[in-house]
Amino acid sequence: MAAIPQAHAPERLSLARSPEGELVLTLAGSWRLADGIPARDEIEQALAASPAPTRLRFDARALAEWDTGLLAFLSGVGDAAAARKVAVDASGLPDGARRLLALASAVPEQKGARRDETRPNFLARLGESAIDVAGDLRDELAFLGEVALAFGRLATGRARWRRSDFWLTVQETGIEALPIVSLISFLVGVILAFVGAIQLQQFGASIFVANLVAIGMTREMGAMMTAVIMAGRTGAAFAAQLGTMRVSEEIDALKTMGFPPMDFLVLPRMLALMLMMPLLAIYANVLGMLGGAVIGVFMLDLGPSEYWHQTTSSIGIQSFAAGMIKAVVFGVLVALAGCLRGMQSGRSASAVGAAATSAVVTAIVFIIVSDSILTVIYDLIGL
Repeated sequence: MAAIPQAHAPERLSLARSPEGELVLTLAGSWRLADGIPARDEIEQALAASPAPTRLRFDARALAEWDTGLLAFLSGVGDAAAARKVAVDASGLPDGARRLLALASAVPEQKGARRDETRPNFLARLGESAIDVAGDLRDELAFLGEVALAFGRLATGRARWRRSDFWLTVQETGIEALPIVSLISFLVGVILAFVGAIQLQQFGASIFVANLVAIGMTREMGAMMTAVIMAGRTGAAFAAQLGTMRVSEEIDALKTMGFPPMDFLVLPRMLALMLMMPLLAIYANVLGMLGGAVIGVFMLDLGPSEYWHQTTSSIGIQSFAAGMIKAVVFGVLVALAGCLRGMQSGRSASAVGAAATSAVVTAIVFIIVSDSILTVIYDLIGL
């Protein structure tokens, strides 16, 4: 046989070609991943030589230790020979290597196993987005229907829930939320007073800063800022709590024991937030007007009694009712968003975080949209 020149160490890999055109690949020494695996370039060149070899045969009598590195090398050599339609004789390989190679070639690659890098066209992406939106809308409507059924069971005394959970949620959504609501509401009142003072001072009408702050807080900002705070604080907490229960399979356990999750988990949270939101909105109105009074009295030189009289004369039962209606609606929407995203959460830590984030975004969007709709309705009915 005539040896084919090659750059690899002869004690590990050598190529020879017989007069009959047979290509003999001799393997020797240690063939482990830790030792490094030679490249197949020279073998592929020998397979592509003219005239083409009639057969590829392995000689592994001098082979010592080997592992998956040898199998990967042999598999690549076999693929290169098959591409050039050169027969392979693996009888000279160790029995274990032959069996593993046969097993690897016996299982065909599954269709679709390789990642498809082609990007769908615009219409396909648009259709997928429409299907996703329709699916989300269907899930939200189904959840809303289940909530309505839960309230129906509550009204007829058939709801299965723990009142201790309700009062605990009342404490978490009410009393424990007072510090952040106090700070934000007071500062919102200060901001409204500053904005109004800059314009009204030009006309010598600084006293009407009291009207601006009072009407703005009672009709709009008190309920809205409280709702935004509760969306970030309580809505996210609801989603994280229910999402964690899905991860730990507590919700599945409740279903197994015959407890409806809507009654046991969602109903107490919604009732608590619906009850606390109007009370927190009233508290926010008072703190906001107090913040405006600080600016009016100490920076605009308005008398305390004068400011108080102007405030009480500017707001009536209609402004108060308009703010309370918004507060109740916002409370329902924040609770719905938090519980919806929590019940839809996946079963992983990242899914719980995504559910909490989605609950905040969904609640804020619901708040802004509903506030716009209610404002238009108020204008139409003269409220």
